[in-house]
Amino acid sequence: MRIHVTFIDRVGITQEVLALLGSRNLNLDAVEMVPPNVYIDAPTLSAEVLDELRDALFKVRGVQAVTVVDILPGQRRRLQLDALLAAMSDPVLAVDGGGRVLLANPALIALCGREPEGEALGELFADADLHQALLDQQFRLPLREVTLNGQALLLDAAPISETAEAGQLAGALLTLYEPSRIGARLAALHHDHAEGFDSLLGDSLPIRTLKARAQRVATLDAPLLIHGETGTGKELVARACHALSPRHGAPFLALNCAALPESLAESELFGYAPGAFTGAQRGGKPGLLELANHGTVFLDEIGEMSPYLQAKLLRFLSDGTFRRVGGDREERVNVRIISATHRDLERMVAEGEFREDLFYRLNVLNLQVPPLRERGQDIVLLARHFMQQACAQIQRTQCRLTPDTYPALLGNRWPGNVRQLQNVIFRAAAICESNLVQVDDLDIAGTAVAQQQSGGEVISLEAAVSAFEKELLERLYVSHPSTRQLAARLHTSHSAIATRLRKYGIKATR
Repeated sequence: MRIHVTFIDRVGITQEVLALLGSRNLNLDAVEMVPPNVYIDAPTLSAEVLDELRDALFKVRGVQAVTVVDILPGQRRRLQLDALLAAMSDPVLAVDGGGRVLLANPALIALCGREPEGEALGELFADADLHQALLDQQFRLPLREVTLNGQALLLDAAPISETAEAGQLAGALLTLYEPSRIGARLAALHHDHAEGFDSLLGDSLPIRTLKARAQRVATLDAPLLIHGETGTGKELVARACHALSPRHGAPFLALNCAALPESLAESELFGYAPGAFTGAQRGGKPGLLELANHGTVFLDEIGEMSPYLQAKLLRFLSDGTFRRVGGDREERVNVRIISATHRDLERMVAEGEFREDLFYRLNVLNLQVPPLRERGQDIVLLARHFMQQACAQIQRTQCRLTPDTYPALLGNRWPGNVRQLQNVIFRAAAICESNLVQVDDLDIAGTAVAQQQSGGEVISLEAAVSAFEKELLERLYVSHPSTRQLAARLHTSHSAIATRLRKYGIKATR
């Protein structure tokens, strides 16, 4: 039986309570003192003896209550800890201040093939230098590569202090990750949008055409090159293709080739070997290719990649192998490369600015992402969506775009495409004093509105779209005087153009 005694804390009261139990020859399996409480596990304590014991305990000055409990707090915490460790898929072990293993979860035991309790870290990892480094740095080391039972892993150490004030080290909690697990976590960290093609909002013909083609190429396990102006959402398309591919369960990791100098981009993509340069992690560092093994690596702005990295990437695409920076060991991974650019790579190849052999390796499959100005009514749909997002982000009452803003949104050229639209809407939501966003709010936010505005008040999105379509067709008809020429200019079918010309009474010639 387990009992809980509550008392008013005073000197010697716990000894008096335990003396009463000892005088009755009760076996005590566990005693937990947390003044003003004492918890006692006495297996031989019967209900009859408890009644007599309770009367005796209440005669002790300061005892307030005696109750029966199902489990002691320390025992409960231990069971909860065991359950928590068993539920963790990553290998985890706790060590004392001297680096000896106190406990290990089932994943770690399965990896070792034995129970490592009592072993020193130097013995467990067969690395005395690692053990000493952890002690010297009080377990405050950056993520580093280790080997356990022949398997390469990444070690993350979290020191445990006895008290927050004194900071006395009590030990540490060590977690081991497979490189691909770290990659998956990095991917999740940056992945805050809808999965697959649900993230590509819009119902215009250009976006429907893109989705249909992308769904076909997504399932093909070959390099994919995505063309599109800056801000059109090329990474969204790449993520959607990954989500629909057979590799969807593995990481999707991205590198912007224009954002980093050559040396840093090389180490980020290919990783570096131990001692590759001053300040390098002792065990080296895996690059994105290793972290995304069996998944996808997205290389944005591939046209900005240096000639040296182009040659190194070409070799990887040829045979799936590479060497870390400063390393001499061949690494082999299985990764799909999706690349993107806003530049004309064919022209760059012709002018000697981009390797022709790499271009053909990357351009096995390709997609063209349409600019926002060609997506018609998608502009207003996206603007409404971004307005909801912006209001939620800045924690203000939801705002609404008035119909008068539609011609301005539809008539703007949007050189920055979807990214520019999102920024414009965010700024408008931030500065708008009313919950109704007017054209003037967009002007203040920096939107270059259409010069031709409708004379009357716009009462609906459909009316605004129709007015915009009619004005656009009338203007382009002068330089493209046939349904087929207009269709080619607007990237749609000639039958759709013919229908709209009849709808607005614009006389067409063939």
